[in-house]
Amino acid sequence: MQVSLRKVGSVTREYPGSKTKRLKAVKPRLSIIGCRGIPAKYGGFETFAERLALYLISTGWDVTVYCQDSDNSSNWQKYWQGIRLVNIPVLGKNAVSSMIFDWKCILHAAQEQNLILTLGYNTAIFCFWLRLKGLTNVINMDGLEWQRQKWKLPEKAWLYINEWCGCWLGNHLIADHPEIKSHLMTRVAAQKITVIPYGAEEVITPDVRLLQQYGFTKNEYALVIARPEPENNILEIVRTFSSQRRGIKLVVLGRYLSDVFDYHKQVLEAASDEVIFPGAIYEPAITKALRFYTRLYIHGHTVGGTNPSLVEGLAAASPVLAHNNCFNYWVAGTGAHYFNNQEDCARKLDQLLNDAAELQQMRQASIKRYEEEFSSQRDVKLYADLLMQYASVASANK
Repeated sequence: MQVSLRKVGSVTREYPGSKTKRLKAVKPRLSIIGCRGIPAKYGGFETFAERLALYLISTGWDVTVYCQDSDNSSNWQKYWQGIRLVNIPVLGKNAVSSMIFDWKCILHAAQEQNLILTLGYNTAIFCFWLRLKGLTNVINMDGLEWQRQKWKLPEKAWLYINEWCGCWLGNHLIADHPEIKSHLMTRVAAQKITVIPYGAEEVITPDVRLLQQYGFTKNEYALVIARPEPENNILEIVRTFSSQRRGIKLVVLGRYLSDVFDYHKQVLEAASDEVIFPGAIYEPAITKALRFYTRLYIHGHTVGGTNPSLVEGLAAASPVLAHNNCFNYWVAGTGAHYFNNQEDCARKLDQLLNDAAELQQMRQASIKRYEEEFSSQRDVKLYADLLMQYASVASANK
């Protein structure tokens, strides 16, 4: 009897007879939940989900991304660049609607039998259903959400409980920063956690004409890109910049609703006529140009791990002035400058804004740090390697 050998993936199998049917290798399958969906229009998780999904599709995965939809009464799906998008209708854009969306995503994903990647732990308690269904769930544990100043005590308690639930219910945890891993190690064993910082595409000479529609001139503005929340020090930065004439603009991106949020109103009222609020800008080409041509990128975040916006600043060779904390310092490195409080920020602005030589050194330090840790596709390749291990385990258990 002749024996024919066929390779399926990395496994060689024997089949009796000389004429055997060619087997088609089974693709690894992944469902991504926890973000609002792609194409990215909102924030860091959406941008990362898009980058990861596109990379996995290019390497032979089947990828499903769950997207929040408010215009339909029933689930619907479509394909975008080879990625299956499952749209889940949920009315509203508040915390309750986000929780309902997450629960509906989990119920739907549990029927698919794919490997699950959950982005964030805000509703990790719902992951009990994935456990009951025997699905493998890898969770990106995001930052220290329950420490954010904007949350009231009941909300902080909810997030704190869900952080514990994520640690217990996830099959494996991903931390985007070494300090996040250290924190998670107070809940679970170190071997259950993998550190994978976010990456970004390097920005090389974007079209300067993209600034013209906003009236900006290259190197004649400082830049802040952050959600308008207290822990991001927006008010302190605006007050400091506005305390004297600077001779350049401060561009503050974000959606400010002064008639809805008191903090937004305080920021707008503290601004001098040199501070510009162009609104929320999600077009990548424009934000890349803004970062690349800024004289100084000011990053006031105090809570969390590796902030994608800071990484994107490094990728654009932005000179970085950041709040001095363990999260920012590890990301931006020794070549950035740091401030501890409003007075310290004022001194740094006085020192840096007109020091062209120092700003150029800071640019070089930013791109060097980017190349060391955050280069394009480094993070998605590390995710792919980790997910493949769990996709194999999930397949073996079925």
